[in-house]
Amino acid sequence: MSNRLISKKTLIAAASAAVLAFAANPATAKDIVFGASVQLTGPVANTGRYYRDAYELAVEKINAAGGVKVGNEKRKVVLKIYDNQSDVNLSVRQYTQLVSQDKVDFLLGPFASNFALADSAVSEKYKIPMVQGGGASDQIFARKFKYIFGTLAPASNYFGSTIDMMKGLKPAPKSVALLYADDSFDVSVADGTRPKLKAAGFDVVMDERYSTNATDFNSLLSQIRSKNVDAVLVAGHETEILNFVRQAKSLTVAPKMYSFTVGVPSEDFRKALGKDADYAFGMTAWLPSADLKDRWFGDAAKFESEYKAKFNYEPDYHAASGAADVEALVQAIEDAGSTDPAKVRDALAAVKFESIYGPIAFAANGQIDLPQTVIQVQGEKLVAIYGTKGAINPPKYPMPAWNAR
Repeated sequence: MSNRLISKKTLIAAASAAVLAFAANPATAKDIVFGASVQLTGPVANTGRYYRDAYELAVEKINAAGGVKVGNEKRKVVLKIYDNQSDVNLSVRQYTQLVSQDKVDFLLGPFASNFALADSAVSEKYKIPMVQGGGASDQIFARKFKYIFGTLAPASNYFGSTIDMMKGLKPAPKSVALLYADDSFDVSVADGTRPKLKAAGFDVVMDERYSTNATDFNSLLSQIRSKNVDAVLVAGHETEILNFVRQAKSLTVAPKMYSFTVGVPSEDFRKALGKDADYAFGMTAWLPSADLKDRWFGDAAKFESEYKAKFNYEPDYHAASGAADVEALVQAIEDAGSTDPAKVRDALAAVKFESIYGPIAFAANGQIDLPQTVIQVQGEKLVAIYGTKGAINPPKYPMPAWNAR
């Protein structure tokens, strides 16, 4: 992210956008205010919107059910959200403003690990709990902070279920390329994936880091071709993955399989690539199953239908984790019987409940660890392939050449 100085005009514009968004529902003295800075414009706005929309829908649902029970009274939740414009420096400034000037009660997180890593320092400094479902990097939770809680599984284990699945593929892939961006999330993914690949007996013939927001993957793809790599594992953000797939097609590079940390669960990703998304593997900690139940939406399938009806696009695990962040704060406030930040922090550390995202119970470091389900695009649809109990549906493997599809 750029380190440029943020102009006064930019800060005023961002603040004005947030105020306008909530002018219709101003907070009263009894309301509980949740504050967040989210990427609503800029390079990662397409993913940032999941969090804004999930926060809004969850708060709307909770308020419709009477609000939050604090002791013997019910109180409404109000959101205050700023647009950080995909700039981590602006995001830190906005979280500081939310706490020191706006005096919000609690914090919800941004998208992306590098943002959560920086922004959580604000919550720790001011001792205001932040629950975030946008950052999975192990670095976020390795600092022994007390006020940061996360609903994404550790980045270091994102490819764990994929590697387990790979061992059973026929013909089994032998050589593997591990590619990853140089941000905190993707570095954590790579650091956790290397020993897993070694333990599984795979030959890692490429272990390459590329620049975040990279647009040119021709050199890496040429190496994949020349080394005759069987399986390619790519840790990166959605725009990077889109560029990677398009260039792989252009250069007709087609190993036996591609697997990506992000993108595959997203409706926009599949629409952007069309049939070129077919055969791509990915992973998700959430699928909209009616088996995932909670007290506000009923179940995850109902959450999905209400989300799509309200926002006109499908939620993925980002949205589900965002909704769970709101639910976790509400549950902790009710468990504490108070809005005192220290008491709610302690309640979060002990919280245990069922959400539309899955069971929520934070480990001692503040992070939960939901298992990743391997998914694949088949005929432009998502299919669950492999989970904690093993095979779910047969994969389409090996991937055919681009001209043979």
